[in-house]
Amino acid sequence: MKDADKYIDMENIKVSIELMSADAKLPRYANPYDSGMDVYVSEEIIIRPMETVLVKTGLKFAIPEGYEIQVRPRSGISLNTPLRIPNSPGTIDSGYRDELCIIVQNTSETGTEEIHTIRDKGNKKGIYKILKGDKICQIVLSKVPRMDLEIVGSVKEIGNDRKGGFGSSGHS
Repeated sequence: MKDADKYIDMENIKVSIELMSADAKLPRYANPYDSGMDVYVSEEIIIRPMETVLVKTGLKFAIPEGYEIQVRPRSGISLNTPLRIPNSPGTIDSGYRDELCIIVQNTSETGTEEIHTIRDKGNKKGIYKILKGDKICQIVLSKVPRMDLEIVGSVKEIGNDRKGGFGSSGHS
């Protein structure tokens, strides 16, 4: 019995994974009830202010058809650093077989020459060094239904129209 099976009854979907090197680390659930698996960095990388880079994981996946893997930020990194995953959630399609690389952007506009790590607290601005073995993001397996589009004259009378968007429901 796997640890996750002890706590909740859920469907497990087999996803094949290739570890590209000895430095690649298998993603894992931190807790049995988590929806996302932590993904680890396979190479050290420096990210300067206003720079966007691809962070290597050393992982390749064979995702079953009808599913995708979504790449999402880790909340601690988003809270404690200026590092962002700008295309979040990122989509890894079932037909993609190359290395999973994470797009990371350092949103610091300025900063000192001091080098920070994602383990530092206080949302320090400047240069960041991502260390090999750091948890960089989470991945979530999601089922992807296909859309069957139907052309209609107007969508106004179908379902409920909430009458607006982009702040239309008010503040707070």
